[in-house]
Amino acid sequence: CFNSSIKKYDLTDYRFLCEEYLGRNAKNLDFQKIFRFAPKLNAHQLKSACIWLKDVDDLDTAKFMDYMRSQRMGSNVDLEEVEAVDLTSLRGVDDVLEALEANIIVPLERDDLATEYDIQPKRGVLLAGPPGTGKTTIGRALAHRLKSKFFLVDGTFISGEREFYSKIKQVFDAAKNNAPAIIFIDDSDVIFENKEDFGLYRFLLTMLDGLEGESNKRICVMMTTMDVASVPPALIRSGRIELWLETRLPDEEARLAILNDNAHKLPHELRKYDTFKVAQDTDGLTGADLKRLFDDTKILLAYDRSRSMPAGDADEYFLKATEIIRSNKQKYADAEAKAKLRMPSMEGALASAFRGAHFNPPDDDDDDD
Repeated sequence: CFNSSIKKYDLTDYRFLCEEYLGRNAKNLDFQKIFRFAPKLNAHQLKSACIWLKDVDDLDTAKFMDYMRSQRMGSNVDLEEVEAVDLTSLRGVDDVLEALEANIIVPLERDDLATEYDIQPKRGVLLAGPPGTGKTTIGRALAHRLKSKFFLVDGTFISGEREFYSKIKQVFDAAKNNAPAIIFIDDSDVIFENKEDFGLYRFLLTMLDGLEGESNKRICVMMTTMDVASVPPALIRSGRIELWLETRLPDEEARLAILNDNAHKLPHELRKYDTFKVAQDTDGLTGADLKRLFDDTKILLAYDRSRSMPAGDADEYFLKATEIIRSNKQKYADAEAKAKLRMPSMEGALASAFRGAHFNPPDDDDDDD
């Protein structure tokens, strides 16, 4: 009995296989760039891609990589199930967006610049902020932008200690095989709040340590949290977090921009509202609250119409909807405070339940700022 292993393909292997199956269509390919983009492809993946692309007109490196990104490499996120959003839709957090572009997206997307200047994406990124200030929206935008280079860990992974270990390892292994890549850990509070009971966070730290090798430098781990205090001190002390970003409540200028961005959703009866007054009246609301405001305002109008009442003043509808949102937020805060007093060891339980464990729930904590 003996053990043997198949060596990993190198640049020469990539060139040979592509030229073999693409023929003259391989002449415009930059194999060094393709290899850097996806260094762990096997013969089957390369052959399948070449056969599919063989008859593509004007095949070049960009088209080859786009196909690999969308078809041959595997994110664990079904983009059809994730709301399509763009980073530019976030308001009032320009500094956060610029930091993401510079430290994450450019090193991952611009292989030419990454090679020329020998830069890597930040290994660890912490995205902190109150619910509704855009954290998960950032994740959704990155998922659509990076496609197969995006891997998600969220609250659905917490189904038991053994299952957690297996699922987390699978995600990290897949990211390594698809490097450069990003692992997005959404609502890390949900994972870390059990650290005293199960030690799950220690396993996650071990997986993070496994990214220190030369071949894994192009993997970024981004975590979102509502409360920085929930992040284990060991994670912070170790230097695993290289970039701290904070989302926040939108100021008046940002609220005005969000209102204008969503004005097209209003029926004609509500379009003549005082945008500036509503922007002032909604101080303290999140981007998610402001988006919900449009739905609640339309509900109030529909309710009046259902009773054969004439449409009222648009500003009054907005004011009433704002009061309803504030009232609900206060009730939630009061309920959470009572839960913490009753069950100190389960401080995050109510927040986790309301916040939701899924990446794309109907009322997530993540809409525009």
